[in-house]
Amino acid sequence: MIVYRHADPRFPFLWETREQPPGRWHAEGEGPANAFADTPEGAWAELLRHEEIVDPADVREIRRSLWAVELPEAPGARSRLPLATQRGGPESYPACRREAARLRARGEPGLVARSAALVPGGAHGWRVDGGLRPGPRRDGRVIVLFGARPDLVGWRAVLEGRPAEELVGRVRPLAGLSSAGPRTPGGRRARRGPRG
Repeated sequence: MIVYRHADPRFPFLWETREQPPGRWHAEGEGPANAFADTPEGAWAELLRHEEIVDPADVREIRRSLWAVELPEAPGARSRLPLATQRGGPESYPACRREAARLRARGEPGLVARSAALVPGGAHGWRVDGGLRPGPRRDGRVIVLFGARPDLVGWRAVLEGRPAEELVGRVRPLAGLSSAGPRTPGGRRARRGPRG
């Protein structure tokens, strides 16, 4: 199975230590917990949502690596949380972290959940039929792996790239953070560290 992950071009594509900043599926000191998207656009959407990019013009400033990573297989565990929680904003993180902790305690290597970043049906690919046309609608998935994973092989598909500006319209806004921190001139939040 091939999955996708964006990263700061200066750093590897995986976190390896417990010093990873907290996220939806892990609290402070519970890392590493590396999240991947099942499509390249899903990985870009995660970045756009996290950075609160809502203006397509801001996409032009992005310079990130996009990695294709081979997983031996997807984790068998699926999140049992309601869809609204899986797709929620920061207020849903405690419930997501409890679910991940429950699965880790059971010995699960990771989990699969619905993408919080993409709108329903937003994970469509593309076809060429009289020009470029959207492929069949489908929902995006996120694959989270717990612990260090030196066994994974990744390929840098893009060294310093950006998503298509039209993707902004398929990203679910990160609710509740309108005053969470300093913003750039384009209106998005300032990056929080070397890996963003």
